[in-house]
Amino acid sequence: MDAQFWEDKYRAQEQLFSGDPNGVLVAEVTGLAPGQALDVGCGEGGDALWLAGRGWQVTAVDISPTALARAAAAATEPAGRVSWARADLTATPPPAGSFDLVSVQYFPLPRRPDHGPLRGLLSAVAPGGTLLVVGHDLADLPPDLPFDPGDYYQPADIAALLGDDWTVLVNETRPRVVPAPPGTHHTHDTVLRALRAKV
Repeated sequence: MDAQFWEDKYRAQEQLFSGDPNGVLVAEVTGLAPGQALDVGCGEGGDALWLAGRGWQVTAVDISPTALARAAAAATEPAGRVSWARADLTATPPPAGSFDLVSVQYFPLPRRPDHGPLRGLLSAVAPGGTLLVVGHDLADLPPDLPFDPGDYYQPADIAALLGDDWTVLVNETRPRVVPAPPGTHHTHDTVLRALRAKV
């Protein structure tokens, strides 16, 4: 699932996603004091725009220019609350210690022996900040996928790699709060929410 894969996927449809924020994001972030947020794999911008509308300053990153163009075109947030950026966070890590929230919603982060890309995302969470990682329950995935889900981190894998400077608040599988996208059968989400210790 490289850059060309995602660009082709977005170009194949006029709109790939609903434009609504992910249900787990809404459930887990509502009530947090707004600050700086990193939306990893922002797609067409539903999560970033929801966060911006609630006072967050959002850096929304995706590898697909088509997705970013659609997100920017749909933007109705107060001017300057979202910065749209094309980047491959598996190759170039985000700035360390910069975000009060790092949101990773259904983002296929490939496993690496040194955990380099993952450690880059973890380092981006500021002291006292929140990491939120959401994935599809592997039990819901069809057997004929063109990739091996085991090649990508699941939220529970990430929880197991967190150090003593993290407190895991949520590490569970739960029913989806909104219906799965048409043509899919995702009935459950896997969710990790962790808090980084303050300095």
